[in-house]
Amino acid sequence: MDAAAPPLITDDELDDLERAAIGRVRGRVLEIGAGEGENFGAFDAGIEWIGLEPDAERRDELATRSREWRHEGEPLDAVAERIPLPDASVDAVVGTYVLCSVTDQAAALAEVRRVLRPGGTVVFVDHVVAPPGTFKRGIQRAVTPFSRRFCHGCHWDRDTGAALAAAGFEADEARLVRVPSFPFGPTRVLVFRGHLPGGVA
Repeated sequence: MDAAAPPLITDDELDDLERAAIGRVRGRVLEIGAGEGENFGAFDAGIEWIGLEPDAERRDELATRSREWRHEGEPLDAVAERIPLPDASVDAVVGTYVLCSVTDQAAALAEVRRVLRPGGTVVFVDHVVAPPGTFKRGIQRAVTPFSRRFCHGCHWDRDTGAALAAAGFEADEARLVRVPSFPFGPTRVLVFRGHLPGGVA
């Protein structure tokens, strides 16, 4: 094994990392691509949650679960590239396995920057592309046209860490790990907690 390879952890350990990062956000929190509300149990009880989910079926389930968790307001019917919120209107943005599936990653991150207050927090968890020249990277490139079409737009070949840096987000904690994946070996996952410069995170 490559000595520089990220640590190999279990799915349960990854879930613990995700929940710890999500549990630290406070204030008015926008969750993009909120799905069916899988992250509700990880959020601090005191946040003001706003959900965004473009898929109608998922959004219906999300609305039901958000009421169960006593969050006010209906989830937004919108995509991350066009967030229907004012500038600098949220304290944090959370997305888990979302930046792999947006149509335009740079546009989505620009929208996240726009709605986030200066110094606001972002938490993103996503699988990321394998290193250049590896067999795994080649497989990810080959599979992406199919996963994009049949797996809710998922791109297996995106370098989300580079995209976050290019969008101007500064990392407070960035954990790159590997989790078991078959049949082509472990997949890299980035757990990123950072902020928008201009204030205290």
